[in-house]
Amino acid sequence: MQVFNVQGMSCGHCVKAITQALQAKDPAASVRVDLAAKEVGVESALTTEQVIAVITEEGYDAKVA
Repeated sequence: MQVFNVQGMSCGHCVKAITQALQAKDPAASVRVDLAAKEVGVESALTTEQVIAVITEEGYDAKVA
């Protein structure tokens, strides 16, 4: 599982937006979001760069934790 620090997440809508965006690129992706820690865990066939790009496209600042 890849873990990313994601800034700008504040609510359930943020969680849903990120989860849906990642699963649109990889339907088999497992996404776990910890709002309090500002972390997103992703188990996916997507590369680290692809995951960061998807999260960034949703309007959040993401980097490898």
